[in-house]
Amino acid sequence: MRRPRWIAGTAVAAVAVSVIAGCGGTSGSSSGSSDTIVLGESQELGDFSPIMGYGQQGVSPIYEGLLRPAADGDSRVPDLIPALADDAPQPVVDRVWRVPLRAGVTFSDGSAFDSADVVATYRAVRDPRVASEISTDFAPIVDVTADGPTAVTVRMNTSADPSPYLLLGIAPSEKIEAKPAAEWALNTRPVGTGPYRLDSLQPDQAVLVARDDYRGGTPQVTRIVYSYVPDDNTRAQRITADEIDGTTLPPKLAQSLDGRPGVDVVAVKSADWRGVSLPSANPFTADVQARKAMNLGVDRAAVVRDVLDGRGEPASTPIAPVYGPAYNADAQFAFDTAQAGQILDRAGWRAGPDGVRVRGTDRASFTLLYNAEDTLRRDLAVAFAASMRPLGVEVNPRGTSWDEIDTRLNSDAVLLGGGATPYSIDSQVYDPLHTRVADSSPYSNPGDFTAPGLDALLDETRQSASGAANDARYREIQTVYETAPSAVYLAFLHHTYAVRSDGWTYDAPILEPHSHGVAWGPWWNLPSWRSDTP
Repeated sequence: MRRPRWIAGTAVAAVAVSVIAGCGGTSGSSSGSSDTIVLGESQELGDFSPIMGYGQQGVSPIYEGLLRPAADGDSRVPDLIPALADDAPQPVVDRVWRVPLRAGVTFSDGSAFDSADVVATYRAVRDPRVASEISTDFAPIVDVTADGPTAVTVRMNTSADPSPYLLLGIAPSEKIEAKPAAEWALNTRPVGTGPYRLDSLQPDQAVLVARDDYRGGTPQVTRIVYSYVPDDNTRAQRITADEIDGTTLPPKLAQSLDGRPGVDVVAVKSADWRGVSLPSANPFTADVQARKAMNLGVDRAAVVRDVLDGRGEPASTPIAPVYGPAYNADAQFAFDTAQAGQILDRAGWRAGPDGVRVRGTDRASFTLLYNAEDTLRRDLAVAFAASMRPLGVEVNPRGTSWDEIDTRLNSDAVLLGGGATPYSIDSQVYDPLHTRVADSSPYSNPGDFTAPGLDALLDETRQSASGAANDARYREIQTVYETAPSAVYLAFLHHTYAVRSDGWTYDAPILEPHSHGVAWGPWWNLPSWRSDTP
């Protein structure tokens, strides 16, 4: 639920797919070279430190984690396979795991990789002095210690598999600093073990080049140019004009390019949700009956159809159908305006003279803030407001900056997104549904609401190993949440991309997290790109 950040990406998957669109390497794009691609990025360039969340899910051209995601498509949660690890984590005793490390690995500065780098990286992300924005994502890890230079021991506070927490990009221990991560040199001068290194960085452009000494060999795409283009329409125009080879776009805008010569539109499933956080300081949204009514009063299928152009799935909680037996199809909010109205009537919210419900001196009215630069959040906010109007609920959407939103999370509703760590269902669910703890992100359950017994159930589930019993707990979590929802979840997005890639094959995109951009989609594993041109 944190702010979006720019995260570039690559890793390895198993299946290559052919695409027949315009060519990033052989077209007339600004790359001017068959081994260069130019990508239009919507988010500011920089923050190349893994401690700041860059490449957190094991997808980065610069860094590698102990493990990395691998799948043959986006219809399932990826497997997590060794990257810098030499094998899968091995259980030692309950909640303690040993991870052997790959030998012969070097960083882009020529230094050797060993256990000290793993230990330093993981301790930094949990160090209060470092103030990492992703520290809570690694709360289940108690400590990582060296087991000689070629292995580490991971101690957990849960019996769950540690694999989802072992995707973090590893930095050299010499580059770890004992000060806030936002001030580290690593942000603009990254050093990792991945197949690419940063060649140059400007406010509007970042250039990565392939490493000649990478152990996996030099990728055929040897130069990646990320061009910062924040405006959606400008990026669409630039790819139509053959000035860039790919970009991410909102669904409707992407669909408008479908069929254009040389442009292919790609949609990728994700666990990235959008929803409305509800403030505790507003008397209406603080009423649990009002929150239930709003959940029943929004037509999520219509939101997916009309706002996402069909590129998404309805969401009632942070748990998507992709989680299989942990997903509870019976605990989803139906669209029922009649029942929603009855709930509000029973709770004492009755229509006032202007049609807006009132109870005493309180009105069923609130402001819904959204990031003004994000057209999709704007459209979702407007659609939600329209769906509340027939219920007699007044929602006033307003675009603003994240700086203002940060100060108003308790007083106004916010169109938020989440799902930054989808390869761990625990991380996907715990922060947004649990009441706030001391180091919670400001975007984690801003209203601090919960259903009776939900916190205890979330805590028990986090402590338990995966399997049928825990799947049943997750299904129960959804049932309990339905009785007293804390927010209004709307949809899981299918991320949409426009790409020019004629003459290349590449690995199929995989299930994506909240942070995506041109780090993901067709470009999530750039070393897999193979030119069909001799």
